[in-house]
Amino acid sequence: MRSHLHDLLLEAARRTPDAPALTYGDLTTSYDGLADEVRRVAAGLVDLGLRRHDRVAVLLDKRIETVVAIFATSVAGGIFVPVNTVFKQPQVSYVLADCDVRVLVTTRARWDQLADDPPAALEHVVLVDGGTETSGTGEVGVRAYAALGTTAPVPDRSPGVDLDPAAILYTSGSTGRPKGVVVSHRNLLVGAESVSTYLGNTADDVILAALPLSFDAGLSQLTTAFAVGAHVVLVNYLLPRTVVELCARHGVTGLTGVPPLWIQLIEQDWPVGATRLRYFANTGGAMPAGVLARLREIFPQARPFLMYGLTEAFRSTYLDPDEVDRRPGSIGRAIPNAEVLVVRPDGTPCEAGEPGELVHRGPLVAMGYWNDPDRTAERFRPHPPDAPSWRAPERAVWSGDTVVADEEGFLYFVGRTDDMIKTSGYRVSPTEIEEAVYATGLVRDAVALGVPDARLGQRVVVLATPVNGDGLDSSGIGRELRRTLPLYMVPAEIRELDEMPRSPNGKFDRVLLKEVATA
Repeated sequence: MRSHLHDLLLEAARRTPDAPALTYGDLTTSYDGLADEVRRVAAGLVDLGLRRHDRVAVLLDKRIETVVAIFATSVAGGIFVPVNTVFKQPQVSYVLADCDVRVLVTTRARWDQLADDPPAALEHVVLVDGGTETSGTGEVGVRAYAALGTTAPVPDRSPGVDLDPAAILYTSGSTGRPKGVVVSHRNLLVGAESVSTYLGNTADDVILAALPLSFDAGLSQLTTAFAVGAHVVLVNYLLPRTVVELCARHGVTGLTGVPPLWIQLIEQDWPVGATRLRYFANTGGAMPAGVLARLREIFPQARPFLMYGLTEAFRSTYLDPDEVDRRPGSIGRAIPNAEVLVVRPDGTPCEAGEPGELVHRGPLVAMGYWNDPDRTAERFRPHPPDAPSWRAPERAVWSGDTVVADEEGFLYFVGRTDDMIKTSGYRVSPTEIEEAVYATGLVRDAVALGVPDARLGQRVVVLATPVNGDGLDSSGIGRELRRTLPLYMVPAEIRELDEMPRSPNGKFDRVLLKEVATA
């Protein structure tokens, strides 16, 4: 019975010990070899004095050691904290201090940036490029990754149950302080089973891990693969061409990305017949219709899965590929073992066609925000509101996103409550404007925002990048939008950017773009 995250890996190692588990660069490790390495490092963490529920931060790019550290922390009974490597030093320091990290697994270069002012709770640093020596920096002990577990016994199965915390995933905001979403072993196990089921993953799949492992959708590439014994290829995304080459080299069958990545990938030259792609999946924002159409041209044999998720519930909905043509723009229906509701502010259900807030209930709902009870109480609330007095409270997550359901229960994203544009007395979805801008064929990337305006409340501003080096045809875009959109939705300004800034998880950075639009 699976009750902890590491059971996914250890069970796969027992079933198919010689099957490839991970590839990084020219190195491939089998499931049995990976499991042995995880046990060794877990023994090393216990030898360092790691206690149950102590936090272990993993500040590494994607490599074999990164995955080992994550799963070894689970074996040792700790809580792993994957830190996005694009975080700057102030953000990293905040994360390590916020959750009182005791052990940090990182590189010498990253540790050098933190060593002068380490977080108060930090006791041990493990360097993956530290040779075999150990040393100390003040009150912090520095140890080589290669030296872990060489003397300590392999720990027994972790104590506790699947409701215990397994990880803290910090949201990526490039400005302000990230918030830590606490997920349980059960969250991760149910998520792996649910997603691998509807994607149809099997041991024959080769999954390219192109998203950060600190991102819930990126971590999912590991958990869904290990749940079925599939092969994961790790890539530290630098250039879109790298993704093309790895797909061709390893015969990748599954690829999940966010819209900015897909926009870049459709511009690449994909060798005819050079990939085995069975499916591609989108998350982290609506995929423009033109991008989806181009992907289907490039990969006619691949099934497109359009997904909606939030870190607080891992994944919420997906659109069955057979429904893509019948229901353009839909985010689908609830994934297996989840219920997704559309509710009014008082918690009562909306009628079909009535916009409301998306509420997710079930075993994927996270435990809350680390060290932030006020925000936890705001986002995670009892369900149903009118539950009988004998029933113990069940918490659901209120997403803050506005959606609408059709008569058959298929959902359509309207907009994030915080992102909705209020102009001329109307509530306007930025997604709808962006889709119209993409449909002109005159932009590469586009983001619609509301900027304060004394007369309109907010005026619509579109920030966009051109499709080529000839510059942005703002006049042409404006003409097309005036033809296809109501006047109140037509942007008051269309501004050109050389490059669209992205968050650490690869999404368009709307917080930073808002600052650009209002400057």
